Amino acid sequence: MQSPIDSGVVLITGASSGIGRALALEVAPRARALVLVARRKDRLEALRDELAAARPALVVRVFGCDVTDRAAVDAMLLAATAEVGEIDVLVNNAGFGDLSLFDLSAWSRTEQMIALNVTSLAYLTHRLVGPMVSRGRGAIANVSSGFGLTFAPGMASYIGTKHFVTSFTEALRLDLAGTGVRVTQVCPGPVRTEFNEMAGNFTGLEPPALLSISPERCARALVRAVDRGRALVVPGVVAWLVVMLGVVCPRWLLRLAYWPIARALRKKQLAVRGAPAP
Repeated sequence: MQSPIDSGVVLITGASSGIGRALALEVAPRARALVLVARRKDRLEALRDELAAARPALVVRVFGCDVTDRAAVDAMLLAATAEVGEIDVLVNNAGFGDLSLFDLSAWSRTEQMIALNVTSLAYLTHRLVGPMVSRGRGAIANVSSGFGLTFAPGMASYIGTKHFVTSFTEALRLDLAGTGVRVTQVCPGPVRTEFNEMAGNFTGLEPPALLSISPERCARALVRAVDRGRALVVPGVVAWLVVMLGVVCPRWLLRLAYWPIARALRKKQLAVRGAPAP
C-alpha cells in the first residue's frame, strides 16, 4: 500500500528547528503539500523559501501558531485545509523538556510543558484522525522519547509526558486497526537539537556523543516507520541498546542505580541556585 506521505498533505508541528525542520526536508520531495506550524514564524518562512527553491512544485503553507491555544489551532486547521485540502499525515513533533528535580521546578513551566507535550498532541490528533478514518487513509506520527519507555531522575514531568505519548500512541494504533490509518512513533535517545538549551541544563554536561544522533537521522527513522507501518522505532544502535536495557532491567535495580545520580543532581541544582544542600 502506498505511503500516505506520497502525494499527501503533511502537517508538522514544531517545524521551525531540530527534528521538525529535518522532517520537513525529508518529506518535501514526496509530499504534495506541507503545512508547517511553530511559534517562530520567521524561521518557518526561511524554511519555506528553502523548500520552494529545491522543489518549486511543492506547496508550503506556514503558520505561526501556539498549538496550546485551541482557538488558534482551530483557525490554523481551517485555513490550512481551505488552502491545501485535508491533512493526510499529522506529525506531532512540538514539545520541550525541563531538566529539574520536581520539587525545585517552576509549576508554570511544568504546566506549560504538559499543555504542549500532552494536551495539544491529543487535541490535534482528535481533530484530524476522524476525517482520516472516514477517507480510509492517513497517518499519525508522534515524536516521543526513549524516556517514554523507561525513567530516570531529574526530569519527572518531562518523562511523564513522554510516557503519555508512548502509551497513547500504542493504544491509538490498536483503536485504528483496520481503518487504513497508520499510527507510529519515534522514541529517540539524545538528539543534537536545542533541547538541552531549552530544558535549562543546569549540569553543564552534554549527552555522550556515542549516544546522540542528528535530527536528520531521527527524521529518516520516523519517515521509514510511517512508510513501513511500524509501531515504534528507536533510532541509533547505541541508543536502542540503552533504551532496551532500561526496559528489560528490573525497576528496583534501576531505582538502585539511579539513587546516587539523583542525589548528585539535587546537590548540583541547589548549588547552582546558591542554596545549601540538605
